[in-house]
Amino acid sequence: MEFWPEFILIASVHLVAVASPGPDFAIVLRYAVRYGRNVALAASIGIGMAIFLHVCYSLLGLGLLIKTTPWLFTLFSVLAAAYLAHIGWQAIRSGAPTNKAPEVAAEPVTETPSMLKAFTSGFVTNGLNPKATLFFLSLFAVIISPVTPLSYKVIYGVYMACATAAWFAFLSVILTREKVRAFLLRKGYWFDRLMGAVLLALAMHLIYGAIQSQLH
Repeated sequence: MEFWPEFILIASVHLVAVASPGPDFAIVLRYAVRYGRNVALAASIGIGMAIFLHVCYSLLGLGLLIKTTPWLFTLFSVLAAAYLAHIGWQAIRSGAPTNKAPEVAAEPVTETPSMLKAFTSGFVTNGLNPKATLFFLSLFAVIISPVTPLSYKVIYGVYMACATAAWFAFLSVILTREKVRAFLLRKGYWFDRLMGAVLLALAMHLIYGAIQSQLH
C-alpha cells in the first residue's frame, strides 16, 4: 500500500517535468516538421530510453557525485551546451523551400537522418540535459524514500522511461497530422530556425550557469 502514494506523486511530478518545453521538445518538433513522423518517433524513443541512464546513475549514487563535484558538473554542462549549440546551428542554417511544384517543394531540403541517428540524437539530447540530472537527483534524494525497495525504484524508472517516450511519440503524431504538417512544411524552415535559436539560447544558458557555479 505504501507503493501507490509514492508512485502517484512521482508520476505527477514527472508529468509536469516532461511536459515542460526544453531541448527534448525542440528536437522532436524540429524532426517532426523537417523529416516526418517516423524520424520524430525514433527520436522520441531515444529520449525515453535515456531516462534509464538517469535512473541508473541515480541508483548508483553517481548523480550525487556529479552534483557535489563542481568541476564535474561544469564539464557535464559544457558538453551538453556544445551538443545543443551544434544541432541548433544546423537548424538555423536550414534553407527555404525551392520554387518548384508544391509537391516537390514540400520535401525536406536536407537528407533525412536514419532511424538510428534520430534515436541517438534523442538519447544524447536527454542524456546530456543537466536539468534532467538535477530532476532525477531531487527525485531520488527527496521524493523517493531511502527505504523504498530497489525493485520499486526500477519500476519507477521503467514507468518514467515509457511515459516519456509515449509523451513525445504523442507529440510526434500530432505534429505530423496531414493538415498540421502541411502548414508546418510551408513554414518549416522558420520553425527550424526558431528551434535552432531556442537550442542556442539553451546552450548559452548552460554555459552561463556553469560559469556562475565556478565563480561561486
